[in-house]
Amino acid sequence: MKKSILFGLVGMLLLPVTANAISVSGQAGEEYTNLGVGFGTESTGLALSGNWAHNDDHGDIVGAALGVNIPLGPFMATAGGKGVYLSPNYGDDGYAAAVGGGLQWQIGERFHLFGEYYYSPDSLSSGVKDYEEANAGGRFMIMRPLSVEAGYRYINLAGKDGNRDSAVADGPYVGVSANF
Repeated sequence: MKKSILFGLVGMLLLPVTANAISVSGQAGEEYTNLGVGFGTESTGLALSGNWAHNDDHGDIVGAALGVNIPLGPFMATAGGKGVYLSPNYGDDGYAAAVGGGLQWQIGERFHLFGEYYYSPDSLSSGVKDYEEANAGGRFMIMRPLSVEAGYRYINLAGKDGNRDSAVADGPYVGVSANF
């Protein structure tokens, strides 16, 4: 088992990496904000990203994800994992080791549709019953490097030991991003 995991990690490192770009983004919903940064998220090979989401009523999360991007025709699929520090307003601070991925579809030169999902069960979480994060939307490039986006984000920390759930994000958002 350990050898197959090692071979898988080495295989991911050997995938071709082209034009790794840095991206920064910010989104605002009715009750939450999210700031993100990424490296290699738009190209084949390894991708590293991070985000901080804040909700005044429900708390914060800080995450770092490592994935591998695989081209599938007009799509770019990402599979990977995410380590998340959880700081709900109702409950104990903790962590989550989530697995998941995403899919991007480039329509023309300027428009992308995207979606992603990460999940961590109780066995891979501390302080919460489970962690769930989903994001879907569209991005339109105004002019290189600036894009505008709109979508829907859901981040939920399921309560544990009598603590209530904390929905850090649950609703539509608008945002801007820059890719360098």
